[in-house]
Formats: sequence, structure tokens, C-alpha cells
Amino acid sequence: MKYAELANAGVHQQPVYEPGKPIETVAREYGLDPADIAKLASNENPFGPSPRAIAAGAAALKRAHLYPDGGCQELRQKIATQRGVSPESILVGNGSNEIIELLGHAFLRPGLEVVMGAQAFIVYKLVTKLFGATPVEVPMSDFGHDLDAMLAAVTERTRLLFVASPNNPTGVANTEADLLKLLQELPEHVILCLDEAYAEYLEQAPDLSAAIHAGRKVVCLRTFSKIYGLGGLRVGYAYGAPELIALLHRVRQPFNVNAVAQAAATAALDDLEFVAMCRTENEVGRRVLCEGLTALGFETVGGAANFVLSRVGSGAVVFEALQRRGLIVRPLAPYGMTDFVRITIGRSEENERLLSTLRELLESGEIASVR
Repeated sequence: MKYAELANAGVHQQPVYEPGKPIETVAREYGLDPADIAKLASNENPFGPSPRAIAAGAAALKRAHLYPDGGCQELRQKIATQRGVSPESILVGNGSNEIIELLGHAFLRPGLEVVMGAQAFIVYKLVTKLFGATPVEVPMSDFGHDLDAMLAAVTERTRLLFVASPNNPTGVANTEADLLKLLQELPEHVILCLDEAYAEYLEQAPDLSAAIHAGRKVVCLRTFSKIYGLGGLRVGYAYGAPELIALLHRVRQPFNVNAVAQAAATAALDDLEFVAMCRTENEVGRRVLCEGLTALGFETVGGAANFVLSRVGSGAVVFEALQRRGLIVRPLAPYGMTDFVRITIGRSEENERLLSTLRELLESGEIASVR
């Protein structure tokens, strides 16, 4: 028998996540110098990792022969203090992606449903289908989550409702008041999963800790991959009611977060100057890209994260034309947005290079304005 005949039936229908190409791969394919490539596709921090995180991670490598702290005690304590909850309310994961999967292990099965935005982070759909549940995709309003429509999509079969704020890939955020209103109106059998991967880029992120203390069914997800610059170490966390977190601990693997990631993340939380610098530079870059892209004739949504969304006609054509010139952006066909690309806000020189390259492509006729 072939392996395919032995596999579970759902595996054959399971979509596969397509990550952006690494810099080295693009360099080989196009005969480019890797040093000349600007990757503006995966919402990575262009300023690199937190310096404090680098130092702490390097020190942890000297103890790499030892297993990591299986309970992430120090990191959980620090996160708990910052979030205003107890350490028992914190779960640390191998990126927040792992925690999304753990929610599936704990709460999903065939016959159940998960409500999400039609252009929300695609991993919500992938995890839902992985466990045989049904994704219910709700149309978005002005590139943001339509919370009233999502509430209306809830049935007795709904177990999870995902809201990313700011949303990926559109960048639009929901207000704390609107999120609390949704939470108050959700029935008891539905858990609100608030994905806050980009929350540190907001001047004032929504705070649902009071709702957690009040017993509302909500779990919040954060990551060290974005503003802290630790995407390569894969570390994120959830905070919610201790009862919910205890269930997630039951379905996670032991030693799921390595020692270097734990040490780096713990130190990164103290690097307030680095975070403030990244947020300030990100806002400057957002203005430059939004104004520049609009002037070139591309409808652009600035959002509130570390990327902008731009309607460029054919996302695939623009993606390919830019990639040949050493600029990697993200086409959005998997989200049903074939005329858009998502552009990570880079360093000032990267942002200017992107705009000047697009201008050259327009002047040469290789791409067209959408005006």
C-alpha cells in the first residue's frame, strides 16, 4: 500500500501554508547578491532582534546541553506581571501558531465550527480543517473585522471565534469597546480568541484582562516574532483564565519552547527603548509608504501594524517584477486578494528603494497604475 492510502482521509484535503521565499533562495533563482535583497514580505522587524535578547540568547547557548525549563517559569512570571494576570494564566508556545493548534486539540472536532474573518490570518482556517471542524468565513468591512456579522454567524456548533487586531493581512484594528461588546454578547459555549500579534505597534492596545478576571471566555495571543524581532526563535504566548490555560497545558508537548528562545524573550520584555524605537520608526515608514504608494496610483491601506496593504492590479505580476529586482513582497492570492500585495514597513532606505523601483516599473510599462 502507498503512504497516501494509509493516511487519514482529511490529510488529502488539508491546505498547506505557503511561507515567503528566503532571501538565499531568491538570490539563487535570480542571480542576485543576498546582501542586495530587501525582504518586505513576512512582517519581520527590519531592525533585527532586541539587543538584550541577543545577549541573553547567546548566554543560554552555553547551557544548550541541558533541557529547557519545561514550564517556562521565569518567562511566564515576567509576562504575568506585564499583563496583570497570574502566572497560571499564561501559556508559552513555539510561536503563537502552536497555541492556535493547541486550541484545536482542546476544543475542535468534526461537527463543530470556527468563526473567522474572510481575510484573516490563514492559519485559523488551516487549524480548523486539521481537526475536521468547519471554518465559517465572514466577509470583512473596510478591510477590518465586522464584529456584528461575526456574532450573527455564531451557531450552537461554534466553539472558537478568531479576531486578529490589528488583522493580518489587512492591518486594520478593532477598538477595545467593540471587542468588549462582542465578548459580552457571545454565548457561553464560544471562546473569543483575540490574536494580538501586532498589538505592540499600537499606541494603546485593547486590554481584556478585566474581562478575563470577570470570567468571560476569552484567550489572547501574543508573539515575540514581530516588534521584538525574534521570529527565528519561535516563541509566543497566550493569556486567559487559569482553567482554560490548564487545558492547553494538557495538550502541549513537553519542552515545547527551547532554552535560547525563553532566555531571549525574557530579556526582550525589558528592552523598552528598543520597542519604542521600532514603534516610532514604523510610524515614520508607514507615512512614507502610504503617501508614496498613493502618489504612484496604488490604493493603499496603512493599517496599524508593521505592514501596509496596497492594490496594485495584478499582485502576482508586481510581486514577480519586484522580486527580479531584489525586493520581496507578499502576494495575497491565498486570501482571495489577487490584486493586492502586502508590504512590510522596512528601514527608511528599503522603503525609498521600493517606491523608486515601483516608479521605474510604471515608467517602463512593466506594471500599470490602478487609477
